[in-house]
Amino acid sequence: MPELPDITVYVESLEARIKGQHLEEIRLGNPFILRTFDPPLSAAFGKTVEGVERIGKRINLALEDDLFVVIHLMIAGRLHWKKPKSKLPGRVGHAAFDFANGTLLLTEASTKKRASIHLVKGRTALAAFDRGGLEPLSSSLSSFQAALTRENRTLKRALTDPRLFSGIGNAYSDEILHRARLSPLILTQKLSHEEAVRLHNATMATLNEWIERLRREAGGGFPEKVTAFREEMAVHGKFGKPCPVCGTRVQRIVYAENESNYCPRCQTGGKLLSDRSLARLLKGDWPRTIDELEESGLGK
Repeated sequence: MPELPDITVYVESLEARIKGQHLEEIRLGNPFILRTFDPPLSAAFGKTVEGVERIGKRINLALEDDLFVVIHLMIAGRLHWKKPKSKLPGRVGHAAFDFANGTLLLTEASTKKRASIHLVKGRTALAAFDRGGLEPLSSSLSSFQAALTRENRTLKRALTDPRLFSGIGNAYSDEILHRARLSPLILTQKLSHEEAVRLHNATMATLNEWIERLRREAGGGFPEKVTAFREEMAVHGKFGKPCPVCGTRVQRIVYAENESNYCPRCQTGGKLLSDRSLARLLKGDWPRTIDELEESGLGK
């Protein structure tokens, strides 16, 4: 799922192209992507784009007359800037936003079709999409700590909770925790002050670093390589590969549709976090440390 750095670069690229432009039409390849009916979609046609904003992991096209087009890409949704009146591509093409200078295509390479478009009128209606999470890049240490400890959650769940922090998801939470040298399973209210400082610094540094990296990658063009799995990432999606800091094989915990990737030497003092599926399979043979795992041969 595109997260804060990816959405930030999308927003910047869109604003450079469509701010001040008239939204001529929105063509739907999949009518179910539109989740609202009042106002009708045609109410947006011909309206000027006054700005483009990020709301958590959503993109908001602010139109004149207090209209807002809210796009949520979910896991597999992506945006593409094409020549004017470009056709929607096959089964993956969900929507086309037509402007005089180009067409914004929304595609989704998934059978689950989770991406969505909402058209709402008024800032009060728009506020419903704001989950209330703290904007991490503008947070002070004190506000960051307050959000972090509001509930006693694991660090992984706290960082990815949109009610606590805006725009952070599965991928960048892994990278943040690795940089902070903290276990994803530490409870937030057990963090020392020094650990909270490390986490705040790591959050700011990781997100800013990736925003700059993605800007450079786009090179002034429209970002077309948006993915949650990048070769330059330290641990996310790197299960079984060497940690770039210490060389230990990256481990993971799998739960539901998500997973946490971590380095056991850098983040958990050499201890392995129990992965439920493997623990059930291996039972008493489940290794407790990275050294035991490597000695067993299971970690190769």
